[in-house]
Amino acid sequence: MNSRDQILAAVKKNQPALQPLPALADLQAIRFTHPVEKFTEVLTSIGADVRTGYDLNAIATFIDGNFTEGRRFLGNIPGLPGVGSLDSTVDTHTLEDLEVFVLKAGFGVAENGAVWVTDAQVQERVLPFICQHLVVILDPATIVNNMHEAYERIGNQDYHFGLFIAGPSKTADIEQSLVLGAHGPKTMTLFLNGGI
Repeated sequence: MNSRDQILAAVKKNQPALQPLPALADLQAIRFTHPVEKFTEVLTSIGADVRTGYDLNAIATFIDGNFTEGRRFLGNIPGLPGVGSLDSTVDTHTLEDLEVFVLKAGFGVAENGAVWVTDAQVQERVLPFICQHLVVILDPATIVNNMHEAYERIGNQDYHFGLFIAGPSKTADIEQSLVLGAHGPKTMTLFLNGGI
């Protein structure tokens, strides 16, 4: 057994006992009368572009007309014109020039404008981070009020990788000036569409 395996085995052996999550009914979690509107408001305020009323063809037209730097578009949406599918044998090092990655998120969270993404939506973990522009399709019926509801929803799911994404990459470390796209996508466009 190499040193890496020894360390991982020691960590696994010494994990604390699992504790049950508090019941959602016991929490004073925030709830919204109109979660979709709140989700849109919050996500827009943190730099994303939220759009409604687009079908697959309209989304493809939007992508083709608005992202013209590298013209390399990949996604996980079957039947999206002009957007290639990721081959499972692709070397991720060849994705360095990816302009747009399109994915369908699992659900959204109204209180912070985040969307939940797992390995079921992202075949390669690096994709939402190395693309220049991230395009997300979300069914508005899946938007939950708060992170308590989100954790309740994902607590029993089986996934190898999961993350919440809220808006384009941003930092304000340098002179407290907000910079979008500093260490990830420059833009995030989200299409609210329950039919895709």
